[in-house]
Amino acid sequence: MSAAGQWLVSTGAQDPASVERLLRALPHWFGIEQSVLEYIEDARALPTYLAWETKDHQGRERVGCPVGVLLARRHFPGAAEIHLLAVQPDLHRSGVGRALVDALVADLAADGVRLLQVKTLGPSRDDAGYAKTRQFYTAMGFQPLEERHDLWDPGNPCLFMVKVLEAAPQS
Repeated sequence: MSAAGQWLVSTGAQDPASVERLLRALPHWFGIEQSVLEYIEDARALPTYLAWETKDHQGRERVGCPVGVLLARRHFPGAAEIHLLAVQPDLHRSGVGRALVDALVADLAADGVRLLQVKTLGPSRDDAGYAKTRQFYTAMGFQPLEERHDLWDPGNPCLFMVKVLEAAPQS
């Protein structure tokens, strides 16, 4: 477990029930039922990062249910993907997403991964919520690579964003 601000991030335990709860609270981003069901199923197997509120300022004890989740997927030894990132709606812009991504990046860099990608709705479809999503990933160091119109349903362009990870410091 790693503490980031008031958020504690845990890894190693899948939690499909929390994934479902969080996705159902975000219908603007996760409103396609088949996709929600696929993410819930993916949560049974993929590496999972969960964000928890902490009881004290040192981040020593987690409280309540997870308030954010990140599912990761490894494609090659040196490349990975954020498969899913979801944060409880009332905690958007509070550092939960940043804590989850930072924990994943630290783990991947320590394991020699150099490239991290994420897919999100592309900018050719005007959507204020996804504009904020792209701003978040840009602030996290991701750069837009390509927008594809043939990967997802028609009308849902897929933007590939990538981040080059720094090698973990040698001890």
